[in-house]
Amino acid sequence: MSATTRRLTTAQALVRFLSAQYSERDGVRHRLITGTWGIFGHGNVAGIGQALLEAGEDAMPFHQGRNEQAMVHAAVGHARHLNRLSAQAVTTSIGPGATNLVTGAALATINRLPVLLLPGDYFATRPADPLLQQLEHAVEADVSVNDTLRPVSRYFDRVTRPEMLIPSALNAMRVLADPAETGAVTLALPQDVQAEAYDWPEEFFAERVWPVRRPAPDPVELAAAVRAIRAARRPLIVAGGGVHHSEAEEALKALVDTTGIPVASTQAGKGSLRHDHPADLGGIGHTGTAVSDDMARTADLIIGVGTRYSDFTTASSTLFQRPDVRFVNLNIAAFDAHKLAARTLVADARTGLRALTEGLSGHRVDPAYEAEYRAGGARWEAVVEAAFAADDSAVPTQTQVLGALDAVVGDDDVIINAAGSLPGDLHKLWRARGPRQYHLEYGYSCMGYEIPAGIGVQLAAPGTPVWSLVGDGTYLMMPTEIVTAVQEGLPVNLVLIQNHGYASIGGLSEETGGERFGTAYRYRAPDGTFTGDPLPVDLAANAASLGMDVIRAKTVRELRDALAAARASDRPTCVHVETDPAPTSPPAAAWWDVPVAEVASREAASDARERYDGHAADRRRHL
Repeated sequence: MSATTRRLTTAQALVRFLSAQYSERDGVRHRLITGTWGIFGHGNVAGIGQALLEAGEDAMPFHQGRNEQAMVHAAVGHARHLNRLSAQAVTTSIGPGATNLVTGAALATINRLPVLLLPGDYFATRPADPLLQQLEHAVEADVSVNDTLRPVSRYFDRVTRPEMLIPSALNAMRVLADPAETGAVTLALPQDVQAEAYDWPEEFFAERVWPVRRPAPDPVELAAAVRAIRAARRPLIVAGGGVHHSEAEEALKALVDTTGIPVASTQAGKGSLRHDHPADLGGIGHTGTAVSDDMARTADLIIGVGTRYSDFTTASSTLFQRPDVRFVNLNIAAFDAHKLAARTLVADARTGLRALTEGLSGHRVDPAYEAEYRAGGARWEAVVEAAFAADDSAVPTQTQVLGALDAVVGDDDVIINAAGSLPGDLHKLWRARGPRQYHLEYGYSCMGYEIPAGIGVQLAAPGTPVWSLVGDGTYLMMPTEIVTAVQEGLPVNLVLIQNHGYASIGGLSEETGGERFGTAYRYRAPDGTFTGDPLPVDLAANAASLGMDVIRAKTVRELRDALAAARASDRPTCVHVETDPAPTSPPAAAWWDVPVAEVASREAASDARERYDGHAADRRRHL
């Protein structure tokens, strides 16, 4: 071997390469790949598995997972908490291990969060054909199950020769570190190629720094945006996840303090302003606050910052109702900046907000407008207080569970949720105290995200109290990573709300004429329907069997005590509570389009369709 090359297997070379990659923003360097999650099978055990063993924990920390999808969720939660400046890798075997990655990959890409996927693949040389778990396609012999990852990956390559790894690995890092392009990146690795040796150039293993750009807005676009904002009488900022990813919270506050423009937030953007800032109106859209949605309906200019305008944010294109409403979108991704026929500011959120603040020097909204939205905010705070209020001896409702948690957490605690009825209650009611506290994955709203994401956040921020909030439906989807939390000694707190079914979808089913069909966890009744007694499922006992400490709470007082004990513990702890099913959450202040049967013989569906047609008439295209 010459002095300029090193003979390693492809897997060994990849691990060594990953250990030398860094991101850098604002002069601060971060390790780009902080660790690798893995479950080993015949498709990766002798390749990536052996390479990780040989590299050691210092070069590449390893985390043992229980479910491939959950490993991706953990990596995504980790990356989000670190503002996308670091990511983790996930390796799986060929076959079902690889296809289990698809859901997690979709979640990562939809939320613009980086994760590196390293699934095993079929033999590139095909000495045995077919091999175990190989997909055989009659007319496309080069297709494998990993091709299911193509549409949910921002970059995909199958490395069928060792030397192919060099450009592929470099492209993978480029995409992971690019704030406009990031998401899931997949390098499919045939198991024979993983183990094949090659003479690698030493330069491939040199430390490499990937700058995370902060592009400034184009001067012409900036001038147009400033003119539009100065001309607006009722401007409203919609803060999305890009505010957090860019660490632009202080820049947003400076703009708001200068101009008096109020801020409503998406699920990903909540916490962009602290909840008690006078210009913070809370969540927007279908799960938003009444004051945010009222201001959105009458706004003449919407200033989107780092948002992709999902249907929940726009209330399925029914929210922004003023006939002359216009949009200015500040986004690092041109694709999102151009939505809703907006004036665009294609730039980093922090850089763009600072430029807007400078351009708007001396400008402030009318005092009457400030007084209006501040009064609306005060009215909504009274709604929150009423939803959280509870008799200490009562069985808590779901909103009272959130009230009890609100009384216990500190400014730095992290609240994690993704699915069910909790996202709506949290978006309306949670008082976000800090920029990293509110961790809602609502781009994909994936049941099962919460527990593994809690592990990822705990790895990113040791010592930070982390709360994973789940209902029984979500818990049953993916409790397996409790074992990982126990194994790693990570004191993730699990708040497990048991209400015997898919409560959120049950409510939606009732609203749309489905009469809660198939949404309760109950025995079959004599007529064959699932309307018998509740199933005798003890989820607290299940969590205990997986190694968690469990505290059962039956009343509001017991719940507060249990939450305080969990926060003080250095062990993974589950607080289990069965809730009063009575609805106490404020009703939705904006619509969400879920199509209803156009013809039906049942009265509930016919009535729901009539309501649906009334709402659908408010949809509009912003051109």
